[in-house]
Amino acid sequence: MSAALPQVFPHAGLPARVTVYEVGARDGLQNEKATVPTAVKAQFIDRLAEAGATVVEATSFVHPKWVPQLADAEDLFTGLRRRDGVRYPVLVPNPRGYERALACGAREIAVFASATETFARRNLNTSVEGALAEIEAVVARARAAGLWVRGYVSMCFGDPWQGPVDPAAVAAVVERLLSAGCQEISLGDTIGTATPGHVRALIDTLGSRGVDPARLAVHFHDTYGQALANTLAALLAGITTVDASAGGLGGCPFAKSATGNLATEDLVWMLDGLGVYTGIDLPALVETSRWMAGHLGRPAPSRAVQALTKD
Repeated sequence: MSAALPQVFPHAGLPARVTVYEVGARDGLQNEKATVPTAVKAQFIDRLAEAGATVVEATSFVHPKWVPQLADAEDLFTGLRRRDGVRYPVLVPNPRGYERALACGAREIAVFASATETFARRNLNTSVEGALAEIEAVVARARAAGLWVRGYVSMCFGDPWQGPVDPAAVAAVVERLLSAGCQEISLGDTIGTATPGHVRALIDTLGSRGVDPARLAVHFHDTYGQALANTLAALLAGITTVDASAGGLGGCPFAKSATGNLATEDLVWMLDGLGVYTGIDLPALVETSRWMAGHLGRPAPSRAVQALTKD
């Protein structure tokens, strides 16, 4: 293995610490064609927590017809080993998903909206307005039950069918979700077309409408190799929560041009080098992704994993 840690050179304007919102077990695995055993998923989640991840999105209570890989949501979530100081949110796509998650004891959920009409129709089978109305009802129930709620907004930087997306359209959806009661909003670059200036422009647009960057997270895909550059731009704009997937696993099964998520190891390597605290043990995380890659039967896409496991 190569040198396990980068040299540290801090950069002005960055936060002292960043929360890594680990999505590998849900967003990373959901597009895998071969079924990953529930026990392997559970061990993956526990190993991520052991490596220092403080937020691990465990699964989605989506209908098995749409995402067969996550058909074991109840069994997985109820059987998880819970570690102190670690959060285990779950995605709920609709009221039925919320009921299933609540019955399993979930205390943190995420809901899912689109910034574009085309993706809403193709993925959610409704309009942007229809999806938001359903989300508002779910969020109201969840907040009344004392749950923490995150909102995902997809297609914030581009849509494979519609093309460019107006930051004002994204801001309108974000504002609706915040008004509904979401406590955090994740801005999704679903097809990976964002560039740093675009990221800054969207965050500035939201700021001009009174949205505090502390309420926002970013979720980048690395289709054009821009995920780390976009993350740095977001951090310099005040963002302190970044979604990432161990090993670089994932993609969006409903958007064919989407490739893998930002790899958690690549993110942590950069943040370690900048002196930004994440609490994640990089060598332990790399070993976890190597272990999962063995179960998937292929190398992890993460550049850091590949570099740190060369002979």
